[in-house]
Amino acid sequence: MLAVGAALGLYVTALDGAAPERDGQASAAVLDRIERDLTVGGIVRPERLETLADGRTPMTVELATKRRTWRVGVGGAGPIEGELDGRRATTVADRPVTVAVAPGETVRGVLRVAVHR
Repeated sequence: MLAVGAALGLYVTALDGAAPERDGQASAAVLDRIERDLTVGGIVRPERLETLADGRTPMTVELATKRRTWRVGVGGAGPIEGELDGRRATTVADRPVTVAVAPGETVRGVLRVAVHR
């Protein structure tokens, strides 16, 4: 019984050490690229979410303001319902951005990218 308990303890410790981190360098690099694709004149345009095309990296991109949230799956990934911090996300990165919500109207928002397993 002691050997089984010790083996399970080692297994759990190994899994914990192999768990992906929330803010990895991969998701930060993807976030940089996605922000460039969505931004015109320093302002993120939500309508440009539909033009994202990256067949290599399955991810969910979310743009959220106080009034509205836009979410799209990229690279064959479906958008996650609810928060992006779910078990399907390998790494998550986000940053504050300025969002165009209407002609001549901008608000603060958050651009978030979850790169999936």
